[in-house]
Amino acid sequence: MAEVRKLEPKEETELWRRMKDEGDMEARRTIIASYQPLVIKEGAKFSGAEAIADILQEGTVGLIEAVESYDYKRGVHFSLFAAHRIRGRMLNFIRKEGLADVPYLDAETKSGVPYVEMVEDERADVSRLAEQKVIKMKLLSAVERLPVKERAVLEGVYLRDESVKEVAGDMSLTAAHIYRLQNNAIKRVRGMLSKFWHNW
Repeated sequence: MAEVRKLEPKEETELWRRMKDEGDMEARRTIIASYQPLVIKEGAKFSGAEAIADILQEGTVGLIEAVESYDYKRGVHFSLFAAHRIRGRMLNFIRKEGLADVPYLDAETKSGVPYVEMVEDERADVSRLAEQKVIKMKLLSAVERLPVKERAVLEGVYLRDESVKEVAGDMSLTAAHIYRLQNNAIKRVRGMLSKFWHNW
């Protein structure tokens, strides 16, 4: 097996062109292989879960789906685009199999407590677990509805704990632009959840 290496920007663009415009399957295989470490990186977050091999396999399926649906002409870095699909496949598998329940974002709840700190444990009562599940699903739904770039910024800053400078580099944008996208995304999420929090 050839050594997995990071693609140079020009080389990667050419591979995308060959795959998307010419149907080059070798280019497709090269792209998938070069981004396989992204699956490992996302899977590491669930290293304590059961069936980690199955979780990684689901992540690979997510990577392949991302490769198939990615539009290289839109200007969104593939790693940001793919991470969302990879993580989504992993989380769906984990929930479906009842292996774990993983927090999604560190947004604040109505009480001002960071959502990511609301970690469920076996001592929590049933009503508390039910409340947390509802919150997670509402938040997940709101994030899914964000524009692609705003969602990518939130995932980079909050989920992968990247600096604004790192996210800006990945997306080929200025730090100021990233801050604007971040603020807009947070406002949108709050707006989408405002009625839910009011009735909670």
